[in-house]
Amino acid sequence: MDDLLISSDAYHGGMYATDRAALAAAAASQLGIPCSVISITEPETTQASPTGQLPAGEHGVMYRGRAAAGLARRAVPQPWSQLDSCTFEDLRAPGRVHVDPYGYLHICQGIALGNLTQTPLRELCERYDPDAHPITGPLLAGGPAELVRGYGLPHAEAYADACHLCDHARHLLRGQYPAVLTPDEMYGVPARLLAGRHAAG
Repeated sequence: MDDLLISSDAYHGGMYATDRAALAAAAASQLGIPCSVISITEPETTQASPTGQLPAGEHGVMYRGRAAAGLARRAVPQPWSQLDSCTFEDLRAPGRVHVDPYGYLHICQGIALGNLTQTPLRELCERYDPDAHPITGPLLAGGPAELVRGYGLPHAEAYADACHLCDHARHLLRGQYPAVLTPDEMYGVPARLLAGRHAAG
């Protein structure tokens, strides 16, 4: 393992996670693993970018998933048409990817490039064409605003940030691209519904 990031804040265990985060950081230190503890600030705390402009160890909210549903209303809204770039992930030449418990490989959480239980990592990476991809293509061409324009999606006049608009657009596109905009948990499908699906399957 080359690096370890530990989340410890009000959204990741709150006060009960502080001790566990400290223990994990201490263990990483003993094992010689580079480690950082990161904390998410409250929406009202700053209008800075989620990375690079906050005190060391602190990051702003990225309004996607649970944050889009629960925290976006507390942020200063921005006109949707100005949200024309994705600055949080390198979609063209990613230096990192995310893997979920089901084996899906994500270029950004909720945008899957395939499943590692079905296709080797090397093959998934080699066949990824960022400009031809149905989601990253529009995002690279003009950010979440282009995703909305390109697919003619209904939208509000303002959103908390680019992630918030992208999250909104991807929810609307899930029926069209179920193999890409997956798994359900990334999009807030209640656990009881998932249990019913698994039972029926």
